[in-house]
Amino acid sequence: MKNQTESTAQTPQDLLEELRTLVVEAEKMMGESLTEHSEDAMSALRSRFDAAQERAGELCAVARKKVVAGARYTDETIRANPYQSLAIAAGVGLLVGVLVGRTSK
Repeated sequence: MKNQTESTAQTPQDLLEELRTLVVEAEKMMGESLTEHSEDAMSALRSRFDAAQERAGELCAVARKKVVAGARYTDETIRANPYQSLAIAAGVGLLVGVLVGRTSK
């Protein structure tokens, strides 16, 4: 089992893989007969699920901060250079229009 304190070093793919293994273990437990160790196993699964859910929340918070920072930077750049921004947007629109027009014929 991975160290629970390294939550910021995990990638979304690592988190998804851990959730998949958690689901596989839960399905395996459901298929087995109930034993005296079932409560211990269920509490271990619950703690792993809670930890994975917390890491997913942290990943979302980090992604949200990055998106907001990028949007602020874009807004500042556009406000600082409105005419260049307008020219770039028009150029990109023209390029996309030409490419879409070629593929639709």
